[in-house]
Amino acid sequence: MRNTWIIFRRELRSYFSSPLAYAVMAGFLLIAGFFFYAILTSFLNTALRSEMQAQYYRMAPPPINVNLMALRPFFHNLAVVLIFTVPLITMRLYAEEFRNGTIELLMTSPVRNWETVLGKALAAFVLYASLIAGTLVYAAILFLSGKPEPGQIITSYIGLLLLGGAFVAVGIFLSTLTENQIVAGFLTIILLLLFWVVGWADEFAGPGVGSVLAYVSLLSHFDEFAKGVIDLKDVVLYLSFIGFFLFLTHLSLESKRWRTR
Repeated sequence: MRNTWIIFRRELRSYFSSPLAYAVMAGFLLIAGFFFYAILTSFLNTALRSEMQAQYYRMAPPPINVNLMALRPFFHNLAVVLIFTVPLITMRLYAEEFRNGTIELLMTSPVRNWETVLGKALAAFVLYASLIAGTLVYAAILFLSGKPEPGQIITSYIGLLLLGGAFVAVGIFLSTLTENQIVAGFLTIILLLLFWVVGWADEFAGPGVGSVLAYVSLLSHFDEFAKGVIDLKDVVLYLSFIGFFLFLTHLSLESKRWRTR
């Protein structure tokens, strides 16, 4: 694990010593802030109209649920934005090594492939978690101005971390397939979009195929977390997804190691 820790520190230092991390964080938080403002404004307008109608007809105002009408749409929008954000984090992990020629040093060094994979994946995940942590300010605003359910917020963030881990695993694998960072990022976006929209095909496919497609749709499993529910099958899916793509990354590097000998 010592080598993994060294790789992790090197990659994390590389992220924060360049403008990439700060640009990604600023862009993500800007977009997240826009969605938060738009959704919260829409929620407040709906609540105000309901209150005015209730007063006009002399009725009790209908119940307005901030978790259902504001929190869930906000977290779902974040999940979609991450499809385009995470590839910016992962696209350089191995593609840059191939482009600079430093991959040969890694291949011939005593560091094992799984140690570099874990070190790079952990560094990318820490940067991703930093993005997510920045959105906690929006949750704090809700607590200052209302009474949201903390349990649903906690499960939503757990879901975002698991979803992001799966996105990182996909991105790091595709980064081993090319030396062009732009190509690696583009391929990651395409594959993540595919894992999102594949769940829609269950309406057109047969019952058996449709259920399989719905199961492998990454964002459909996030819906349970956004509802405040932690289902074991959703956790298992995300962890299996992470393990599978990290294993593919290891195999991809092993094949390149053998070709360099």
